[in-house]
Amino acid sequence: IGTQEADAHAFEDLAARDFPALDLYATNDRSAAMAHVADAEGIIAHHFQFDEALLQSATKLRWIQSLTTGTDGILALPSLRPDVIVTSTRGMHGPQMSELVFLQMLALSRRFSFIQRNQREKHWIRWPQPLLMNKTIVIVGVGKIAEALASRCACFGMTVYGVSQSARMPPGFRGVYGRAQLAQAAAMADFLVLLVPYTSDTESLIDARIIEAMKPSGFLINVARGGVLDEGALLEALRNRKIAGAALDVFRETPLPPEDPLWAEEQIIITPMLGGMSDIYLDQAYPIVRDNLQYFLTGDTRSMHNVVEH
Repeated sequence: IGTQEADAHAFEDLAARDFPALDLYATNDRSAAMAHVADAEGIIAHHFQFDEALLQSATKLRWIQSLTTGTDGILALPSLRPDVIVTSTRGMHGPQMSELVFLQMLALSRRFSFIQRNQREKHWIRWPQPLLMNKTIVIVGVGKIAEALASRCACFGMTVYGVSQSARMPPGFRGVYGRAQLAQAAAMADFLVLLVPYTSDTESLIDARIIEAMKPSGFLINVARGGVLDEGALLEALRNRKIAGAALDVFRETPLPPEDPLWAEEQIIITPMLGGMSDIYLDQAYPIVRDNLQYFLTGDTRSMHNVVEH
């Protein structure tokens, strides 16, 4: 087990209490993990910690538990056998993702970077502060995180629309548009928030055409995956003042290289993939992992949570 936000040894303590007979090896060190994966029937780790070398070494592997919602990196590995069960922690990231989006919406609309600059330069400059109340947020990708975000938007008096391939109308949404109506939905957005999974169908889903449809006063926020956004089209739109600003937590190349022009764009807020992180990550993830571990050990794999088809 290799984890990041959730320390492997803290997980080990919990699992040893609940599964005293379990043969469990926990480590935060990849080289140590690689020395043990040959005997592993199950591996619990963040999605980015899985690669070809690990899967090729894990010849007895029957189950992968990702400690994140996203599993696209795991599913793309050629050595992933069809018989290996893959599960995620989908459903636990709503609070932290929602709070990051609110940080971004408030910082963008109130120009918080300028407020901080004025403080550093000791400039007493005031301007009317825009409110989130009565603003429209359009969320591209209507899943569990979007539902958590929508409920919080209601507390701020915002109107919420979604864009989804599903016709499902989740609580807190005024309406849900189909993927074919994305440009129409984007035109309504004061905030266009990306929460859609990254697949071949969503590659550059938000391209120049969609950004062009947005209001000049609109803001774009990407907390999904870097590949769903055409970063070049966004940069051009910002430089031409086609939209008011953007906040990006995910990028096509991670970490974002120092020479990338996104760093220097004044209208962009950059955060280093903070969306899924929290200071109580283990508390959030462990109940899902514990249940799946119990089902796996008893052979009841059909009852496992968040099984990902592949």
